[in-house]
Amino acid sequence: MPTSAASNTQTTRPRPSRRSFLTWSGVAAGAAGLVATTDLGMPGTGAPASAAQVEGMKDADSVAWSACTVNCGSRCPLRLQVKDGTVVRVLPDNTGDDELGSQRVRACVRGRSIRHRIYNPDRLKHPLRRKKGTKRGDGEWEEISWDVALSDIATKMKDIKKRYGNEAFYINYGTGTLGSTMACSWPPDESAFARMMNCWGGYLDHYSDYSSTEITAAYPYFYGEWTASNSLDDAKNAKLQVFFGNNPLETRMSGGGQTFISQQTRKKSGVRTIVVDPRYSETAALLADEWVAVRPGTDAALIAAMIHVMLEEDLHDQDFLDKYCVGFDEQHMPDGAPANASYRSYVEGKGTDGVEKTPEWAADITGVPADQIRRLAREIAGAKPCAINQGWGPQRHANGENEARAIFLLACVTGNVGVSGGGTGGREGAPALGIASPFNTGTKNEQPHIISVFSWLDAIDHGEKMTTFNAGVCEKPDVGVRAAKVPVDDDGKPTNTQLTAPIKMVWQYSGNSIVNQTGQNNKSVEILQDDTKCELIVVCDIQMTVSARYADYVLPGTSAAEEFDLHPGENAGPMAYGIMSSQAIDPLYECKSIFDICGELAKKLGVDDAYYDGKDREGWLRAAVDASREEDPELPTYDEWKKIGMYRRNAGSVIPLQDFRKDPDANPIPTPSGKIEIYSERLAAMAEKWTWDEFRPALAGDVLTPLPEYTETWEGALEARRSDKYPLQIIGHHYRQRTHSTYGNVDWMKEAHHQYIAINPLDAEPRGIKDGDLVFAYNDRGTIRMEARVTERIVPGVVDLPQGAWYKPVPASEVAPPEGANQDLPVDINGSVNTLTSLHPSPLAKGNAVHTTTVQVVKA
Repeated sequence: MPTSAASNTQTTRPRPSRRSFLTWSGVAAGAAGLVATTDLGMPGTGAPASAAQVEGMKDADSVAWSACTVNCGSRCPLRLQVKDGTVVRVLPDNTGDDELGSQRVRACVRGRSIRHRIYNPDRLKHPLRRKKGTKRGDGEWEEISWDVALSDIATKMKDIKKRYGNEAFYINYGTGTLGSTMACSWPPDESAFARMMNCWGGYLDHYSDYSSTEITAAYPYFYGEWTASNSLDDAKNAKLQVFFGNNPLETRMSGGGQTFISQQTRKKSGVRTIVVDPRYSETAALLADEWVAVRPGTDAALIAAMIHVMLEEDLHDQDFLDKYCVGFDEQHMPDGAPANASYRSYVEGKGTDGVEKTPEWAADITGVPADQIRRLAREIAGAKPCAINQGWGPQRHANGENEARAIFLLACVTGNVGVSGGGTGGREGAPALGIASPFNTGTKNEQPHIISVFSWLDAIDHGEKMTTFNAGVCEKPDVGVRAAKVPVDDDGKPTNTQLTAPIKMVWQYSGNSIVNQTGQNNKSVEILQDDTKCELIVVCDIQMTVSARYADYVLPGTSAAEEFDLHPGENAGPMAYGIMSSQAIDPLYECKSIFDICGELAKKLGVDDAYYDGKDREGWLRAAVDASREEDPELPTYDEWKKIGMYRRNAGSVIPLQDFRKDPDANPIPTPSGKIEIYSERLAAMAEKWTWDEFRPALAGDVLTPLPEYTETWEGALEARRSDKYPLQIIGHHYRQRTHSTYGNVDWMKEAHHQYIAINPLDAEPRGIKDGDLVFAYNDRGTIRMEARVTERIVPGVVDLPQGAWYKPVPASEVAPPEGANQDLPVDINGSVNTLTSLHPSPLAKGNAVHTTTVQVVKA
């Protein structure tokens, strides 16, 4: 059963009609969350609309609260109008106002097009089984009944468990229903399948997430635990705000979330804003006073040079560093640390590399002129307070852990941690309602090991060889999934543990991370097509996604419109909110909810009593609200919430580490020293143990360093500059068309925001590339063919391919790739950036370093 994406062989993008172009012109301008609607229910040109138009169809039968639950960092309420059992209009939140703290949460154009996901040509209708004798990805399916599908899966699971044990079962990462309680797909230990597996002996879990793998690993060795920065609304109290690779106007487009908050805060306070990014993003264009065009993966070098200026001119906050930090200078190092191992020694050239980190040194690496580095250092140091934060672009690199820690460090050197108007240097925080989830916490995973979210293909290919030291295999923490415990001996030194079995079954629910959202699509497919390794792949989704193509069984799930659930709001500070959705329509075709699917599978496995624990779906939701109200009695009851749909409150700004700032002795942070650890003894100890074994040799930058140093890496800025073969770095930003890959097959969104590869005129001109030309981008791992956008909004030496496009390989013989490309691999003509990225992980987090990639680009 091929998808529409797979069967579309058009070689150039479809051009919209004049009517469509005029309809969409108001959307593409960037005010995504604030568009009006017309009587047709489509986004309009931005002109004022009458009340009747805003409220959609006049004679609709009902209106139900629902939500867009994808992982964009927002969580938007929707009101679905239903006529004759069909969703006919998608209306925005009509409660609240335009004041921060009580704002309306207006869905962006993606959420407003959700009807085109519910009724998509790719919508899964029946359980499917891969035909015997075909390979995963061939698209050869047979329709089967639910009973046959679940009986087959249960039989195969019992056989795998008998031969390999429960560690052979893996729940893959997926965030298509991140914003749900009963239908959640992440965190993995809060999903319905996880509950079922816990009732049956457990499974191999993963730590971290694809979005923030490296920064998640960096936090414990700097702040002791995940520590967000101040919420964006608090920038009203800052003299300056600096975004490192943070782009809320595109990544978090909700009209009541970070787009609205950042714009309103900037408008009302006038706070000067600087954006440091390789790409002139929408945030740089519409929010910033200055764009600092830095080469990808070089933020740590930029910061080292700025700190050099601050030290040279005595602009740093020595009092803060002395009182709250360990490791900045030689006078504040841990006992037993080597001489000249402090960060100050590193910057001044007294460390092991002997290189002074001057602005001239950094300018050569980063592409930022030395005089601009000096000016930035003086301005950032002189702004009291200064709100410093980072998105998840800088850390998604080879040794992105050091990139993240360097930005943390800048906040410390300038003394901005724990104060209003300041920040920790992390991603912005936001208040949230404390929604309990007894359904997901009433069982325990008995399997002790946990692997990096990015390591699952390795665990299929050679899982029994994976250890702590060569692959980051850890012990499960007592609570939470953002971190994992490196095993230690009685002296606190890191020790080794090993997986007991390779992964033999992969479960993927509401995500596209088997292929498409992981690295190196072609290699991923090669591993997955060998069904002697991973013997069983089951995908449950509402669309025939790219990942579903490579499954053995595909189970049709229900959309949010066909379910009722509780959706915790996200990233709308200073407001916290939650949405109680109602079922708008009956499940389409043979689709079932994930709660029911896992319940029926639990029955086949003989653990249904433990799975249900005497409650149906609504019973568990009521229990969740009751448990939440025990901690927060102001929350509405289940029945009250169901009536109002949307609940909000002004929870105030988020300012982490205030107590620590007031009294660090009484309120130590959870590091071994109780202080901020610029120099990490734990990382120093781990660096002595970390290895790379025969299945993946170490590359440049694959090192652990106690300090947040700049490290030259494989396929980084310097390697690209030296290379004739692959001289361009490539990054993949989060695109307005889709959230990761979700909405990537929606016709409206594809028409509004088509896929492209951006290239600077200085790189395009010698290659004979003009705007609109078809080009090939390639490296040893794959080739894509895509339309070029020649623009100065990307720095020279870098190209940008928006991430999340649906991988669509065709034989190389059909499209004649250039001579330098690998002729044995297919060519992806939809432009999935992960056709080009690597499966080589970062050193500490073993995370996806997908922004560290080099390519060549030639005109087709």
